[in-house]
Amino acid sequence: MQPMTEQRSRVRKVVAQPTPATAGAPAQWPPRLSWLSGGAPLVARWRRAGILFPLVLLFVVLSVSSGPFFTKNNLLNILDQQSATLIMAAAGTLVLVGGGIDLSVGANYALSGVVAAQVLQHNSIGLGVAAGVGVGLLVGLANGVITTFFRINSLIATLAMSFIASGIASRVTNGNLLVLTGKPDFAKIARTDFLTVRTSIWIMVVCVLLLGLVLSRTTTGRYLYAAGGNAEAARLAGVRVKGVRIVAFAASGAAAGIAGIIDASRVLSAQASSGNQLAFTVLAGIVVGGTSILGGDGAIWRTAAGVLFIALVGNGYDLLGVNPLYEQITLGVILLLAVGVDAWSRTQRT
Repeated sequence: MQPMTEQRSRVRKVVAQPTPATAGAPAQWPPRLSWLSGGAPLVARWRRAGILFPLVLLFVVLSVSSGPFFTKNNLLNILDQQSATLIMAAAGTLVLVGGGIDLSVGANYALSGVVAAQVLQHNSIGLGVAAGVGVGLLVGLANGVITTFFRINSLIATLAMSFIASGIASRVTNGNLLVLTGKPDFAKIARTDFLTVRTSIWIMVVCVLLLGLVLSRTTTGRYLYAAGGNAEAARLAGVRVKGVRIVAFAASGAAAGIAGIIDASRVLSAQASSGNQLAFTVLAGIVVGGTSILGGDGAIWRTAAGVLFIALVGNGYDLLGVNPLYEQITLGVILLLAVGVDAWSRTQRT
């Protein structure tokens, strides 16, 4: 019987390198890289790039049907409004890829903004920002510890955490709106123009790129794919499944904190109810982008495309003057189709 270290070394090689299927057959790459090798099934390749087709089509349709749509101001306004959602969705992709789900991001977003605003009342901007991001990070770490070491389902754990965070935020504000008009410099975080682009957009771009690099180019990212695809096999390969999942939840929490501060800076106010329904908007963007709700498959760029697709739907309804009630119906249908495609593509691979 071989020592456990040798067994783990062999499994690591299988995870890290392409594996030949049969003699003379081309190597089979891990699912997230197979589309680059040209050997992936057509269904898998379509699923990975599928969000681009409706996104481009919708962009073209809106450009033709609405004059104000294809303007610099409108496009930058969309990115500005979606900056917080994109940051949270990018970090949430790490959680889903690792086999979890975070439904507390909306409440964490509100709590972080509220805490930052409360600290800002009598302290410096730097301290307020640190407090907001710190609270978001702590909530994320708590989610990670609860779901891994206490083995509570992440859906239930994060849903419960959302109630806790909302309650704390309501207690901090006493149900009132915290106004920061006395701190005009705080608005510079989100409202400053740099190269004619708002700083909120630049912050979003940096966060999304960094998270994308973590998921696609680092050992942590590879371990997240392994943990989400098959946690037991990853554990036998020497992957610290609990550790990488905690990192993913911590990143999601910190991202919610950053997002909460960006939006509080934009409107110079914060309230406990500001994150209502936001968790489902973030989750919808991730799933519509093609990240599997079962874990082990996903990409940050696809999440960004999914969030922008949903944003374009809303923007199109506004510009074309369509009843906003139909927007909710449309988003529901899109989400069902995205989940259905995910389930169907998995059946095609088995």
